[in-house]
Amino acid sequence: MVALISGPVPANAAEKAGGLAFTVLSSRPQVVSGENALVRLEVPREVRAGDVRVDRDGTEVTSSFRSVDGGRALEGLVTDLRAGRNILTAKARGLPPARIVLDDHPVTGPVFAGAHEQPFICDTAAFTTVTGSKLGPPKDADCSVATRVDHVYRTTAGKFAPLPTDQARPADLAWTTTSAGRRVPYIVRVETGTINRAIYETSMLDDPATPAPDPWHRSDGWNGRLIYTFGGGCPGGWYVQGRNTGGVMDDVMLRQGYAVASSSLNVFGNNCNDLLAAETTSMVKERFVEAYGVPAFTIGWGCSGGSYQTHQIGDNYPGLLDGIVSGCSFPDVGFGTINTISDARLLNHYFREVAPGALSQEQQRAVSGFGRWESIANLAGGGGRIDPRIFCPSQLPAELRYQPETNPTGARCDVYDHTVNVYGRDPRTGFARRPLDNTGVQYGLGALRDKTITFDQFIDLNERIGGFDADANPVPERTSADPVAMRAAYRSGRMLNGGAGLARMPMIDYRAYTDDLPGGDIHMRFQSFATRERLQKANGTYANQVMLAENNRYGGFSLASPVLADALTQMDRWLTAITTDGRPGGALDKVVRNKPRELTDACWTRDAEPRKIVEPQVAANGTTTCDTLYPVWTSPRLVAGASMANDIVKCRLRSIDPAAYGTPLTADQLSRLRKVFRGGVCDWSAPGIGQQGLAGTWQSFSSKT
Repeated sequence: MVALISGPVPANAAEKAGGLAFTVLSSRPQVVSGENALVRLEVPREVRAGDVRVDRDGTEVTSSFRSVDGGRALEGLVTDLRAGRNILTAKARGLPPARIVLDDHPVTGPVFAGAHEQPFICDTAAFTTVTGSKLGPPKDADCSVATRVDHVYRTTAGKFAPLPTDQARPADLAWTTTSAGRRVPYIVRVETGTINRAIYETSMLDDPATPAPDPWHRSDGWNGRLIYTFGGGCPGGWYVQGRNTGGVMDDVMLRQGYAVASSSLNVFGNNCNDLLAAETTSMVKERFVEAYGVPAFTIGWGCSGGSYQTHQIGDNYPGLLDGIVSGCSFPDVGFGTINTISDARLLNHYFREVAPGALSQEQQRAVSGFGRWESIANLAGGGGRIDPRIFCPSQLPAELRYQPETNPTGARCDVYDHTVNVYGRDPRTGFARRPLDNTGVQYGLGALRDKTITFDQFIDLNERIGGFDADANPVPERTSADPVAMRAAYRSGRMLNGGAGLARMPMIDYRAYTDDLPGGDIHMRFQSFATRERLQKANGTYANQVMLAENNRYGGFSLASPVLADALTQMDRWLTAITTDGRPGGALDKVVRNKPRELTDACWTRDAEPRKIVEPQVAANGTTTCDTLYPVWTSPRLVAGASMANDIVKCRLRSIDPAAYGTPLTADQLSRLRKVFRGGVCDWSAPGIGQQGLAGTWQSFSSKT
């Protein structure tokens, strides 16, 4: 069961009455967690702040508030909220009372992602803190530990080291000047704890010799901005708490004064579920705001599995992130990636097991659409994400794992069972419903049309490629998507739509090119254009997205790259300009007109001293300079005729057109085609079966699946 937390209304919507107006600063009122909420109450000019009384369910909590903004508002951390519904009221003589409802959830979750996944393995004893110590064993079944604060400092040799216990300043302490122009000692406050069964970390420049920061007394070193980091992965990303976060100790970020936050469930190597990642982001950011105050804006930062999160959290849960910088990106994991790697898995099985030698390496590469032949096997290995047995994490005991013969009710380690709260369960098997489909897909169609393969090779491939059973074993029949899961994929945002939060969000897509790596690579450039095409389809424009491409000399997504470091600077300028823009216009108007002039689509040459080439980034088959330097290859499904958006779960079928194959067909060939595709072939020009828009943002999923 799915509900909208607040539909399309703005975050922190307040209930207003007679000039008094409540706003929750730390979260939306419906997703409060941890028994606390940072709340603001606007006070009209004719009322003294000291004459206002605030109650929580009839108990006065006025003392939790303080006067701010010259008495025009009260702000306070309201504590001791009870699970479920809490009502705050504010009264002042001569005015109607103001009222707001706060829905509180346990700090262990869940809030809106549905029932907790079980089993769940705690990793606190193996988690290493910034000082090199371990967090220690959990204190409960939800993997909780006590919150701790550590201080580390940057040495003049360029390393982080624990600050002495007496907090004396070491002789080799470095200093830094923040982006706000403040020169401060390079000492970092790191908070570590557990939220939503995840281990979280936050960091910021802070001198412990000064009073501890809070929402009203900020650290001199904080520039007022927050970066939320998202880690990559997906194989192994289930049933564990995780032993790492997305990283909060980046020198380039910290030395400029940014605060940084992340959690172990925001690393897709621990949790390959964007919905759970969104819930965790909401709760960790809520904790940050309650402890340190509201940031001017929050930048989402992530590569690969991190890019899934920046895109889907940005679109489905607007307000958590204000702008995103995504590297080695994909639109989403469930379709942008899974369609490609599952097709590669089928092709690899056909090439190696079913018909070895039937096609040359170059013919195989052409059928796949990839830039390198080696990528077929490389991506086929990643296809284990749909197999419930392959990518179980090492922490998950063997006796808890699914095995069809010996443990049929064990934990299934695949993307669908991991997202069962969205897709629901098949009543026949008890397994998660799957939105996986290749019915009507004509593998190798483009290679046939350009005469790279013969018709006989094409028809044999499609006759024998088959599909997958529920355990991802190859079977002769094509795979057909569960209709319930298919609708849920579109309506819930598991298939990235791009027309919600991303429609008005600044986006930088940074691509360190890896399509030509000798062993093949999953991080293919066409995935960036899939996201761009979805933005265009949903919004009629992609003017809020900028693409940057260079070679992989810095290893994927490292701020050692001057291009990526400048992308952070440009995103800051972009968001700063938006926040100060009071001119008329919609949200997208403000995003587009405030984009820094120097921030444009561009690529950099492969020279030892790269030159910037400013030109629109397009998938142009080598007709532009950048596309020649960094070719945009495709995928098996795109070779089969799908659009670059790659946004169809199950295609609509049309009758076979003999003229569509680029060569005359004999009666026998046409008969074989009709036998393979009894119901017809994919009509990629039509919307997919059941294809529909997002049901709304800030969706909440029932704990019952």
